[in-house]
Amino acid sequence: MKLNKQYMSGAIICKSLYGATRQYSDWLATGLRLKVFESEDPSLALNDYDYLVIGTSVYFGKMLLKDWLAKNKRALTGKPVFLFVVCATPNSEPNKQHQIVEQNVPAGLVSKQNIYFLPGRVSREQLSWKHSLILWIGAHMEKDPRKKAAMSGDIDGVEPAQLAGILDGVKSFLTSSAPAQTSPA
Repeated sequence: MKLNKQYMSGAIICKSLYGATRQYSDWLATGLRLKVFESEDPSLALNDYDYLVIGTSVYFGKMLLKDWLAKNKRALTGKPVFLFVVCATPNSEPNKQHQIVEQNVPAGLVSKQNIYFLPGRVSREQLSWKHSLILWIGAHMEKDPRKKAAMSGDIDGVEPAQLAGILDGVKSFLTSSAPAQTSPA
């Protein structure tokens, strides 16, 4: 029996360190009418859902959910997965984005068209001393003056409009095989 994609159940799973990924997850939950789970939530049962929206932050090239994705690969394989990645690597650097995916996501788990990069937020006041130090060192090593300046101050690209692509992608998936409406004869 083939499921009607309009009635498939889905959930949002996220891991956020400073709040940007959680904010995007909450906005997506409203737009898609889905429940949000933190990745470590003991009540999360992946088998209860037909498709998943997964959100993760990236710090210094590593996704917060890298290990979780590997650990849950078997349960995720075969399900439609939409992945949003919150980081400072802009869409103008597709090679770096590809490298992040290659190094963090098990091969074949998420199709390329279902991966969305979203801008994040850096507030120097909120950073741990370790992250602040690493960012400071990185900024001093950066040769590109624009990138150096961006790494030296606060950044906030988190806004609901950034979700247009993933919202369209999930909604398109859900309606792509909906049965045609017929009128009674």
